Amino acid sequence: MATTITAAHHFIWRDWYASIQTAQTPTSKLRFVTPETESNMNTLWQKEEFKQICSRESLMEKAADIEKTIVVKEHERAQYDFDSTMFYENRFWNRRHSNYKYHRTLYILVFKRSFDRNKDFLRVKEDEANEQHRNIIEALRVAAPEWTFEQIVAGRRGAVVEDDFYNKLEKLNVQAGKKDKILLAHVQRICKAHDTVMRSYYRHWQIHGSSGADATT
Repeated sequence: MATTITAAHHFIWRDWYASIQTAQTPTSKLRFVTPETESNMNTLWQKEEFKQICSRESLMEKAADIEKTIVVKEHERAQYDFDSTMFYENRFWNRRHSNYKYHRTLYILVFKRSFDRNKDFLRVKEDEANEQHRNIIEALRVAAPEWTFEQIVAGRRGAVVEDDFYNKLEKLNVQAGKKDKILLAHVQRICKAHDTVMRSYYRHWQIHGSSGADATT
């Protein structure tokens, strides 16, 4: 089930990102840095264009103290216990996201998997994403003060709130006349992905029963 859900997640965000790139205004100077896949910080800072923002060493120096203020979550506990000395550094460099770049502005795109359409819940997920990537944003702002860094939480797999969705498209320079088409296609992909996940779940349940391993992942 976990594999099916992850595949559905990737199916939606890849198409969503591709639709944004093809629908940008002709004068847009935004460039998608990681068009094929989400990247972690370690992968990005092996690219020369990111090293030009600031050095890997400078970024880690600024991030080190901030990273230690972020709580070690339960699913991270085994890694922390195995090597607490390197845990914070490894966690920082393994943080995943996608990026749009414009001159001296870097947008960090976070694609959440939340399902609730309630706007209060929307803010909850925004807060979660802000906490998740707080170290990246804060460290970058200190290490490269001449740059602007902003996080955009978008593309929720089951929580498409229209005004929020349209606001994010506008920020990413999507042509006004193409927003409705992108939203419609996005909702259709969500429905298709949900159908795939539910079919997989019921097949799993029929084979393993409700107590089967990973039945509710």
